Amino acid sequence: MTARIALQKCWHHTTREAVARCPECGRSFCRECVVEHGARIICADCLAKLSAATNKPRRSWSFASVWRSSAAVLGLMLAWFTFFATGRLLLSIPSEWHEGSVWQRTFYQLVEEEER
Repeated sequence: MTARIALQKCWHHTTREAVARCPECGRSFCRECVVEHGARIICADCLAKLSAATNKPRRSWSFASVWRSSAAVLGLMLAWFTFFATGRLLLSIPSEWHEGSVWQRTFYQLVEEEER
């Protein structure tokens, strides 16, 4: 493979011999026309194409951001509803249970009441 490249000439400079072949376009280039990028040696034209493709402007909004926002709002609404329902349930407990008669009984007193 090296012998074949040595016999070829640079794509841009026809008087210079080629030292590398670009894996993107397959052309042969001299030392001045190739660049190391991402552990590969590619030509300057392909590097420009790759960098232009990665530097595309992003949209200000996307479906993912709308989805995350709506999921956060739904999560907050679910949490509010859960706490609201728990509060309503606690308020529906009869006041006699809150007055302390149940809380003041001990385990032994409950056993004695059951034995009678």
